[in-house]
Amino acid sequence: MRVEQLTVKANGINLHMAAAGPNDGELVILLHGFPEFWYGWKEQIVPLAEQGFRVLALDQRGYNLSDKPEGADKYVLDMLRDDVLSVMRVFQREKAIIIGHDWGGVVGWHLAVTRPEHVEKFIVINMPHPASMPKILATEPLQWFKSSYMAFFQMQDALERSLAANDYHRLAMALTKFSQAGAFSQLDVDHYKEAWAKPGALTGMLNWYRALTEKDNISMYGKKDSVMVHVPTKIIWGIKDQFLLKKLAQKSTEFCTDYELVYIDDATHWVHHEQPEIVNRLIKEFLEDKSQVAEGAGV
Repeated sequence: MRVEQLTVKANGINLHMAAAGPNDGELVILLHGFPEFWYGWKEQIVPLAEQGFRVLALDQRGYNLSDKPEGADKYVLDMLRDDVLSVMRVFQREKAIIIGHDWGGVVGWHLAVTRPEHVEKFIVINMPHPASMPKILATEPLQWFKSSYMAFFQMQDALERSLAANDYHRLAMALTKFSQAGAFSQLDVDHYKEAWAKPGALTGMLNWYRALTEKDNISMYGKKDSVMVHVPTKIIWGIKDQFLLKKLAQKSTEFCTDYELVYIDDATHWVHHEQPEIVNRLIKEFLEDKSQVAEGAGV
C-alpha cells in the first residue's frame, strides 16, 4: 500500500500530511499529539487504507513539515479545529471520521462539541474530554502532579533551548521512558528528532500549551450544557498512562451521549504504538459497527 506525502493550503497555511487509500473512500483524519507528527500513526495508516478508507495523517500546525505561524494566539482550539475543517473542504468532504491521540484528541473533542455535523464518528486515544480535567483536578491532587509539566511548557524562550539540549534528550525520554519497552525504536526516535529540528518546530509545538492561557480558548468547557458530544464516540485508554489518571476516561463519558469506553491493560499513554493490533482491531470494529452501545470493558 502506497503512502503519499501531500501538502495542501488549508485555513491560510500549508499543512503537510501522509495520505493513503482510495480517493473515493470514506475520509479518516488522524490527529497526532505532542511531541509527535504524522509518523505517530505509522501502525494505523495502512490498515485503515486497506479497509477502503481514504486516510489523511496530518502534521498539525507547528509540527514537522506544516507551517508554524508565530504567536500563541494562532494555536487556540478554534484555529486548530478550523485546520481540520479546511482540510475536509480541500478534499471536498462534508464529514470525516476523526481519530485523535493526546493533543490530537483535544482537537477531536473540540470538533465533536462545536461542529458535530462534520464528524461521522470520533475515536479518541488517551485524552479526556476537556471539561473532565478540571473536575478531576478538583478532587485528585495526584493529577495536579501529573499535569505539572503543562505549566512548565508554557514558559517562554529558555524552554526551547532546554528541550533541544543534548540532542533533544528530554523529548526523546518523553517517548521512551514513559512507554513500554520497545514501543519506540532508535529509528523511530531518529525520525522524531528530525521533525523536532525543523526551523521553528519546537516553538510551534510549545505554542499549543502556551495558547491555553489565551482569552476564551478553553473557557467554554466550564459549561457542561454546551459541551456535550452527541456523535458516536469510542474512547481507547491505556491504563498505565503516566500522565493521565484512569478516572479521566470514565469522567469523559459523562459528556457523551453515544459512546464506548475500552481500557487496555498492558499499555501506557502510547497505546497505539505499544498495542497496535489491539488498537487497530478496536478501530475496525467501531467503524464497521452501524449501531452503538454505551459503556465498555477492558481488553
